[in-house]
Amino acid sequence: MPKSELEIRTHNIGRFRRADLPADTLELARFLVGKTLVHDLPIGRLSGRIVETEAYPVGDPAGHAFRGLTRANRSLFLAHGHAYVHFTYGSCWLMNVTSETPGIGGGVLIRAIEPLDGIIWMERHRGVSQLRDLARGPGRLAAALLIDKRFDGLDLCDASSPLWLGGAVLPQSRIGVSPRIGISRATHRRLRFYERGNSFVSGPLRLRR
Repeated sequence: MPKSELEIRTHNIGRFRRADLPADTLELARFLVGKTLVHDLPIGRLSGRIVETEAYPVGDPAGHAFRGLTRANRSLFLAHGHAYVHFTYGSCWLMNVTSETPGIGGGVLIRAIEPLDGIIWMERHRGVSQLRDLARGPGRLAAALLIDKRFDGLDLCDASSPLWLGGAVLPQSRIGVSPRIGISRATHRRLRFYERGNSFVSGPLRLRR
């Protein structure tokens, strides 16, 4: 597809309203694969196809909501379609989407995107030029799209939000399911969803097939 046609598509996608998003963690994690994550900035639009997610449902011991509502995780208990952004490993921010009804803690980690708009700016933010590695992994993704604590609790469904979710701009391939990556609890649960065969998916090759 000519780049100009793809650019037209990305600039004409509609924002998801809350009613468009499933109010269930597993359903939302699967639903978001193939959809678009957008950050509109004064310098232009940064966007990418979501190609990998992980679900952290209600009662999940690996989830940040497991021990109940705290000052640090309160955004996770907002209505589905809000951002929950937290710092991890002492080095990077991670972008999650709340996934349950108000007062119920659950979230979907956005693990990887296939860059679409603003690639030159993503390269500068990340300090790399390898397209495949710009946003392959949740820490890289947040750095590429300039997502940090300022966006914690942001309503991604608000028409004025600079950070938002939109529809698909390209056909979606088959969705694969596997155990989650990089956690130490409930490691057996198959709660990672990804686009099969997509080179922008994170993790070892056997988890991209």
